[in-house]
Amino acid sequence: MRADLTNHEEPPATPQLAAWTGEFGNDYVDRNDFAEWKLEQGMEVFRRVLAGLEFDSVLEVGCNIGLNLIFINALFAGAKKLYAVEPNQKAYQKLLTQSRFKLEQAWNTTAFNLPLPPDSVDLVFTAGVLIHIGPADLDRALNEIVRVARKYVLCIEYFSHAPVEVPYRGQEGLLYKRDFGAYYLDRFPRLRVVNYGFLWQREFPIFDNLNWWLLAK
Repeated sequence: MRADLTNHEEPPATPQLAAWTGEFGNDYVDRNDFAEWKLEQGMEVFRRVLAGLEFDSVLEVGCNIGLNLIFINALFAGAKKLYAVEPNQKAYQKLLTQSRFKLEQAWNTTAFNLPLPPDSVDLVFTAGVLIHIGPADLDRALNEIVRVARKYVLCIEYFSHAPVEVPYRGQEGLLYKRDFGAYYLDRFPRLRVVNYGFLWQREFPIFDNLNWWLLAK
């Protein structure tokens, strides 16, 4: 696995990035470590979400310590090439020491700056990441995600019929809900819907109540 620590460009100084790359983000890392009991739940989630897809490579944008990549790697018995982007330095360092999967490459950077060529990874996804990007900056992140995706874009996020900000762990300006599937389709008309669904926390306690949208280029 190659870890790329090069600063490709100065990341935008957003309030959300300041929080997630600082102590607030470090605390999240400490709260969300791997445990064996999470593995079967995580595998079942991605078994449902990715059912029937043909792909060889995966990029998670905002992967934290790589829990979702652990689940995907276990589900496909290590047969997929895995790439990762994570802006928090503490999470990134833990990601590099994961022994449950092999990364092709990982970058300590942001969704605004994916250091990959266009159409270079079959499946690009976020899980609980777009909700933490301010509305004024969301387009920049989606532009990059769609740019590097070769076949599929997957987002697993909180849903709201209308865009709304809600407090997050007592903080303002850190969580925004909307219909992310519709937003992708409106911004990128060439995308088409493959599937969508709901992850119920009662069934999968490792996740919150989340909607997911799987789109094809």
